[in-house]
Amino acid sequence: MDNVASLLAAATTALQTAGITEARREASALLAAAILRDRTFLIVHPEYAPDQQERLKFLSFVERRAGREPFHYITRSKEFYGLDFRVSPAVLIPRPETEMLVEQGLAFLSKLDQPRFCEVGVGSGCISLSLLFHAPSATAVGLEISAEAIVIANENATTHKVDRRFDLRQSDLFDALVEGEKFDLIVSNPPYIPLTEFDELEADVRKFEPMSALTDGADGLQVIKRIVAAAPSFLDPGGRLMIEFGFGQAEQVKALFGPEEWSDVVVTKDFQDIPRTLSASVVG
Repeated sequence: MDNVASLLAAATTALQTAGITEARREASALLAAAILRDRTFLIVHPEYAPDQQERLKFLSFVERRAGREPFHYITRSKEFYGLDFRVSPAVLIPRPETEMLVEQGLAFLSKLDQPRFCEVGVGSGCISLSLLFHAPSATAVGLEISAEAIVIANENATTHKVDRRFDLRQSDLFDALVEGEKFDLIVSNPPYIPLTEFDELEADVRKFEPMSALTDGADGLQVIKRIVAAAPSFLDPGGRLMIEFGFGQAEQVKALFGPEEWSDVVVTKDFQDIPRTLSASVVG
C-alpha cells in the first residue's frame, strides 16, 4: 500500500504538471488534512500508510487542486490575524492585506469604552470576528447580503466565542439598520475589482471565489461610493469609516471624502507599498 513518501511524490508531480507553484508544500498540507494529522507527522513518519478512505480522500484533494480549486476551499480553513476561519465558495478567502483593517480598527477601538462597530459585507466574518476577539469590550453589527455567507460567518463567530457580541443581519449594504442606529466605527472590504479586469484574475480566483464579492460589475467604485455616501448617517460624531480598495484607486476613493462631511482622511499602503486602505472621521 502507498505510504506517505510515495503519495507525496506522486501528488507533487501532479500538482507541478498543473502549474501549482508550491506543489510539494501544498501536497504535504493536503495529505495532512486528509489523514487529520499535522505536517510534522508526515516528516517524522514517511513510512505511514494511509488507509483506503484516507488515500481516496487525499487523491480527491489533489485532483481538485490540480483543477485549480483554491487550496483553502479544499481544506475549508484559512488563517487570518492569528485565528482559523472556516471558508467555502460562498465567501472570499481572507487576504493578508485585509489584516490592515483589523490593525487599524483595533488601534481606534482601543481608545474607546465599550465601542460598537459595524461591518458592511461580512463574508467569512474574518474582519469583525478578529476585531471582537481582540477587543473584548466591543460589540458589532455585521451586514451581509448572502445567506450562504451568513451561515459561514455565524459558525466562525461561535468557534471563536464572540457570537453573543455579534449581531449578524442579512442586508444589502445598510438596509437592515434602523433609523438612528449609530456606531463608533464602520469597516468594509467591498467588491472593488473593475469588471474589465475580472477576466485577468488567476483561474483560482476567477472560477471559484464569489464574483459578487470581487467586482461590482462596473468600475469597481460603485459599492464604495454607496458606502461613503451613507456611512455618515450611521456614525457617531468623530466616528470613523475604514475601507479597503484596489490597485490604482486611491485618488478616486479619496476624492469621495469631501471636507463638508469628512476629516482626517488617511490612506495607508500595504506590505507591497500599494495604497490599500482609507480611514476618515465623520464631521460633526
